[in-house]
Amino acid sequence: MEFARLLEKAKEYLPPEKLPVLEEAYKFASEKHQGQVRLSGGPFMEHPLQTAYILAELQLDTSSLAAALMHDIPEDTGTPIEKIEAKFGPEIAKLVDGVTKLGKVSLDVSGAAVKTTQAENLRKMLVAMAEDIRVVFIKLADRLHNMRTLDALPRERQLKNAQETLEIFAPLTHRLGIWELKWQLEDLAFRYLQPQEYQRIAGLIDTKRTEREKFINRAIKVLEKELEKAGITADIFGRPKHIYSIHQKIEKYAALGKHFDEIYDLLGLRIIVESEQDCYAAVGIIHSLWRPLTGTFDDYVANPKPNGYQALHTAVMCLGTTPLEVQIRTREMHKIAEYGVAAHWSYKEGGKQDLDFEERVGWLRQLIEWRRELTGAEEFLETVKTDIFIDQVFVYTPRGEIKDLPKGSTPLDFAYRVHTDLGHRCIGAKINGKLVPLNYQLKNGDIIEIVSSKAPRSPSLDWLNPSLGFVHTTHARNKIRQWFNKQEKAESIEHGKQILDKELRRLGIPTERQALAEIFGYKNLDDFIAAVGNGNITAHQIVLKLAAQEEKTEEVIETTAAPTTIPSGVQVLGVGDLMTSIAQCCNPVPGDKIIGYITRSRGVSIHRQDCHNIIHEDEKERLIPVQWGQSDLLYPVKIQVDAWDRVGLVRDISTLVAEEKVNIASANLVNGNGQTVSLFMTLQTKGLPQLSEILKKIDGVKGVINVIRIGEDAVKQSTADSKVLKKPTKNIGSSKK
Repeated sequence: MEFARLLEKAKEYLPPEKLPVLEEAYKFASEKHQGQVRLSGGPFMEHPLQTAYILAELQLDTSSLAAALMHDIPEDTGTPIEKIEAKFGPEIAKLVDGVTKLGKVSLDVSGAAVKTTQAENLRKMLVAMAEDIRVVFIKLADRLHNMRTLDALPRERQLKNAQETLEIFAPLTHRLGIWELKWQLEDLAFRYLQPQEYQRIAGLIDTKRTEREKFINRAIKVLEKELEKAGITADIFGRPKHIYSIHQKIEKYAALGKHFDEIYDLLGLRIIVESEQDCYAAVGIIHSLWRPLTGTFDDYVANPKPNGYQALHTAVMCLGTTPLEVQIRTREMHKIAEYGVAAHWSYKEGGKQDLDFEERVGWLRQLIEWRRELTGAEEFLETVKTDIFIDQVFVYTPRGEIKDLPKGSTPLDFAYRVHTDLGHRCIGAKINGKLVPLNYQLKNGDIIEIVSSKAPRSPSLDWLNPSLGFVHTTHARNKIRQWFNKQEKAESIEHGKQILDKELRRLGIPTERQALAEIFGYKNLDDFIAAVGNGNITAHQIVLKLAAQEEKTEEVIETTAAPTTIPSGVQVLGVGDLMTSIAQCCNPVPGDKIIGYITRSRGVSIHRQDCHNIIHEDEKERLIPVQWGQSDLLYPVKIQVDAWDRVGLVRDISTLVAEEKVNIASANLVNGNGQTVSLFMTLQTKGLPQLSEILKKIDGVKGVINVIRIGEDAVKQSTADSKVLKKPTKNIGSSKK
């Protein structure tokens, strides 16, 4: 394609002073793409030229055409966007950058990855549309030319591009109202996805073409004469159906047991008149001339479609017994029907801003809002396909506001579309003043009134059952799921608090919950506690994390050295060998946060940082940093087991501890109130993880009420209490038999 052809097309509607910008953009792009070729073997510039020409056919502005000519420069030549901005200004540069950021769809993925990639590309496209819809016009033109030259690609890539075009790009042009692009994208995609069916239908159309054209010409002559009598100026012409739409009609007719030969409405009539009044006058003449078919009249003039489409539709038995579809529009309506939003937007050269533009793409704003609420890429893609890109029904609120919903929608779908809370509180619905079940399928023109509870109310789980048909849209389904997920989260948080408190209390670790959440990478504390409650994070994982955190300590503080007497597996930071010993008051084990206390004659005593003696120490200068070293030593730790007294209790606990290959250094049994006992044990463990595992298993022994880690003071206090109560103290061997 030569640039001169594009320039001629642009001259038809652009002012002369704008054309030099296109010439500069073409020269700049030609220089950057010099020597590059497409997969088909043709020069690379053919693609941006064709893309720009498609936009010129839609009569887009100068900036859009210039950006189309340069849209592949940043990605395919490495030229930074700043150079385009310096030469052509921020508006054109932003459009080029927007198209570049949409990215190219990955072609080497499959399965769920395809959906994720497809959804991400669609998300980018919708966000770009929200910022400047011209970006997507360029992308659609780019896709149309790529589909026209798809033969150059391998079969696998042809199929993927065609499928995506049919599922995403063609429906998008439909929602934007750009019929001129829609039918081409659908036919091209259908040609590659079902080549044999495409050729079969094309052949059927050719064999019947002469017969249908004769019929249409006869109908036009009759109608022209009648409209002329009524003083209505009109252009009348046949409306050919494209191949993909015929394929859809064949499938529909096949379901009704009809054959292709019985499809007489493969060609319809389109009537273009001067005014809305002429539209209604023309349809009256048609109905008086030929018998209208029941239920086929649609008034999209008074009630435009969400994409801005307006026309009167009817179907009649023409010239005897032949069904004929007729569309009646004004010239402005026809322009919008062919070019959609592109013919009705706010960037037109020298034109006034279209006050209806925001309303026409209101569904897009809604979709962007939904994207913020949905968590997964597949969920978003499903919402787009089911709630936006399928056939719609148009219904009314009691106040007369029109709402569009996917075909098959129910009153519940309508309620959730209006407001989430209305959906949750819905207890019934009235259609045209009559009560209907909540799984009633809405029809065009229905007036819907939702009956709701005044008090807060929860949705029903039955609404999510697909076989009951209560909800059809993904949007409503997601809102219901979110409600139940929120309730489940509240329960998980409560359960998680219990698990967390119990584990930290059992191990005697005074760790802040927020600090623990951050160790696991959670910024939100509730999310972390909910993860503990639903089992995504286990108590054992918490213990291991705490132990690992302690091992990462790397403080270095120098102090004096002294000989070591008893190996403790503890390093006094900043010095070599130094006599250390484990404090008996708190018995720290690897994994605990520890600190050293310089004694007067026994070197450094190692305490837990939360030890009662350390917290109340007056001479803070005697405290020094220490950390656990690499050692296979065993560390004594005291625990308290409270249980209902029974025969064999101590045996069961000691057997379980022995199975874990942990030594019991000492044990003492203290009677409680005659029914319960407290067993104080000193276990020799390797560290916090092993201790946690043992405590869990002891907690599962029959009759055990509670098991916790304690310090020396707790043992003394419990023993003292038992003396005050005058209860005898037993050793292990004196348990009841």
